[in-house]
Formats: sequence, C-alpha cells, structure tokens
Amino acid sequence: MATPFDRLIFEASQAARVGWFFGQKILAQRAARPLPVPERLRGRPVPDRRRLLGDLWRLLRQDWRNIEAGHYLPPEEWRGTPLGALRQAADFFADLRTVEALRHGDRAERGLDLPPDGKYPRYYLQKFHFQSDGYLSVASAERYDYQVEILFGGGAAAMRRQALVPLRRELAAHAGRARLLDIGCGTGMFLREVKRNHPRLSITGLDLSAPYLDVARRRLAEWSGVELVEAAAEAVPAPDAAYDIVTCVYLLHELPPAVRGKVAAEMRRVLKPGGLAILVDSLQLGDEPDYDATLEWFPTGFHEPFYAGYLRADLDRLMGAGFTPEERIPAYFSKILTYRRNSAR
Repeated sequence: MATPFDRLIFEASQAARVGWFFGQKILAQRAARPLPVPERLRGRPVPDRRRLLGDLWRLLRQDWRNIEAGHYLPPEEWRGTPLGALRQAADFFADLRTVEALRHGDRAERGLDLPPDGKYPRYYLQKFHFQSDGYLSVASAERYDYQVEILFGGGAAAMRRQALVPLRRELAAHAGRARLLDIGCGTGMFLREVKRNHPRLSITGLDLSAPYLDVARRRLAEWSGVELVEAAAEAVPAPDAAYDIVTCVYLLHELPPAVRGKVAAEMRRVLKPGGLAILVDSLQLGDEPDYDATLEWFPTGFHEPFYAGYLRADLDRLMGAGFTPEERIPAYFSKILTYRRNSAR
C-alpha cells in the first residue's frame, strides 16, 4: 500500500531525474549547430519548454497513480553510482562530436558500410540516431538508453511503464500462467520492468543486435524464465500460436512500410487466438496536434529514415483483420495500443 511518504520519495526522485536529463537535453541543444528548417515546417508552432515540462509532469503524475493503484512497482532510480552517471554523461557529450559531424555531413555517410553477407537486412544497416555504428556495436548498446532518456528529458522509462497496466490486466486473466514475446527487445529495459513486476512470467526477448542482447542478458541475469534470441522481427523463429502476449516497444517507427507489415503478420502468427499484442511507440500526426511539427522535424534532426512514413501509417489497418483494437493510452511523446488476436484462425 503506497503511503504519502512513498509519494514524496517518488516525486523527489523524478524531479531529480528530470533535472538531470532535461538539463543535459538543453545543453546538447545549445552545443548543436542548427540545421536548416524544411520549408513545410517553417512558421509552424511547436511546444515550448514550459509546455514540454508540463506534459512530462502530467505523465509522471499518471505514473504515480498507476503505482498507487498497484499496477506496478515504483521504478528503480539511479542504479549504479554517481561516478557512473557522470561517466555516462561525459561519454554522451564526447559522442556529440560524431553525431554533429553526421548530422551536417553527406546523407551517403548515414549508411553502415558492411559486407552484404545476408545476416542483416539492408534497412537495418543505418546509423540510426546518427550513431556512428547504428545498433551494431558495444559502444552503441552501452550508450543507447542514456541517449534516449536525454532525448525525452527523463521521461522515456515512464512512457514505457504505461504498458505494464494492460500487461498486468492480461496476466490476471491468465492466472499468471502465460508466455510473453518482446519483439525488438533491445537492451532489455522494458523486459526488466516486466520481470521486476512479474518474476515468474516466462519471457522471450528477440532482437537483431548481438551487442544489445548482451546488455539485455546482463540486465535480466537475476531472473530465470528468460530467453533471448538474435533474429529479425519479420522472421520470428517460433511456431504458430506460441505466445499468449506479444509486446513491441519503439520498433515500428524504425521499419520501412513493407517490413512493418511483415512484423504485424508475425505477431498474428505467433500469438494464440485470443492473445494480446501491446504496442508502445511514438505519437503520430493528429494524436496531439500541437506536437505535429515537432514530430515531423524528428527524422531530420535525429536520422530516423522510416519515421516520416510511420507518422502517417494507419496502425489499425497495419495490424489487419486478425486483430481487434482495444485500448489507446497516451504517454507524453508516446502511446500504448493494445490489439486482441481474433479467435478465428
């Protein structure tokens, strides 16, 4: 049962977290050389810092209400040491030099120069977020979560946590006996929250990056019932109807349209009839109209080559006739969508 003291601790820790990451976000923006604003975006309003912080705190208040209601545990805060946090900050700002060079460089430099050996699909060989090695190095894997928290001013973990609400409800219907697949699990940040809250749940994390899976393996080492698989999201190495729940966190916006469709088909295939798909991804155009210009700027400012198409994609149509849409949960720059796998095969 949460107490007023618990709430005080939560609010103090979140204020410190937002101050740490949002402050670095502001410093990074000031250190960056401005890019030309595309003609279609000139003069369009964007949310100012006050609006962004206000909306972020609305998310955190909802986060606390979920904790108070027992939907999930209070978050882990400041894991590691202060010296470790300073080292991460120093690494982030040192890497900004590379990011700036790519941001202002030739577009041809944004692809990874790797031999076409068939292990990685062509769309994946990108320097996503202007990382010099995309998702295919130890340095990228170690840096990624810190970069994302700065991008969202300390709100990334809270946005992901909102998916734990429909997950808990679904697990209650299964009396705790279920199998979950997380497609595009990355460094395992979301799966760690899942296992903290549901330690007996059997989970499988799938990702195409071996270095990211290595980080996930460390992050999930204290629990049993964990399987991590190196494979593409559009070719899940699992039999039909193998899972009760499929989650997909911040993956769809990083896929070209044809691959998005294949991933949705794989979700349908590996889910049991009546199973639940839980998607966490970026807002799209029209979800929060005041944010539209900022969302349209994002692929230019952060090299998300398939994001512009995602902004206009019809996700209900993408999931297709095999699913029935259920919940829509807003979460700052993100949203959580749930889809029920139709019982008819």
